[in-house]
Amino acid sequence: MRWEGHRESENVEDYRDGGPGGGGGFGLGGRSIGIGTVVLALVGSLVFGINPLTMLSLLSGGGAPAPVQQQAPHQAPPAGDRDARFVATVLADTEDVWGRVFAAGGAAYQAPKLVLFDGAVRTACGAGQAAMGPFYCPADQRVYIDLSFWRTLGSQLGAPGEFARAYVIAHEVGHHVQNLLGVSGKVEQLRARSGQQQANALSVRTELQADCLAGVWAHHSQQSKRWLDPGDIESAIQAAGRIGDDALQRSAGQAVVPERFTHGSSAQRVRWFDTGWKAGSVQACDTFAARS
Repeated sequence: MRWEGHRESENVEDYRDGGPGGGGGFGLGGRSIGIGTVVLALVGSLVFGINPLTMLSLLSGGGAPAPVQQQAPHQAPPAGDRDARFVATVLADTEDVWGRVFAAGGAAYQAPKLVLFDGAVRTACGAGQAAMGPFYCPADQRVYIDLSFWRTLGSQLGAPGEFARAYVIAHEVGHHVQNLLGVSGKVEQLRARSGQQQANALSVRTELQADCLAGVWAHHSQQSKRWLDPGDIESAIQAAGRIGDDALQRSAGQAVVPERFTHGSSAQRVRWFDTGWKAGSVQACDTFAARS
């Protein structure tokens, strides 16, 4: 992935010196409330091409975002920190891609912040820890990443490569897109009224949609920058397969129990990322309308 030399986002906050600091994530299933209105349903249908009735069923009844306590001033990552520069470059490209997608539908994209932390961090969704993996907090519209996860992704999960890391970032930004449309908040309302098995199924569809949105980003990113090398998409697909619920259950020495899935099987995660990558359209990412 030829990322060096491209624009870096100014929306990266570095709390790795111990300063103060989820929504769906790679290993975290934290929750919050999103915005749900008829206006957002119509904007969402225009921007994403999803049936307005599907959007309305997801968005109706959403509440206002929870108030967020102001955090202490942050610092920018050091200029010589290559890992931080990579994150900032990928984040900048998600801003560019989703900005164009939203603008095409007559809406303005509100970019998230991305927080780098070590070990633990305070968020508007509660305490975050490195063991959770990267995650998104809808309440403060921030993506949180402990960069030690890159080592876990490569050495323990067997998914090395920079584009596998880019996929991780794009997945979390996909949750931000869901939050902007109110999908996250409505899903949480539905989960609160559901039994555990149905709640897990809703979480799976939410996570698979974020995988598909990551694929949509990759499609448009490659079209505009041509910065991917042969094998990059395969590395993202490999990462998606390594973090499926069935793969993680097996690696933990457990029996595979689909009813306990919260992120989807390896095959599902690969399939939905690939769907977004090939289609390049969020209309193809309506996992809530998919029969299975």
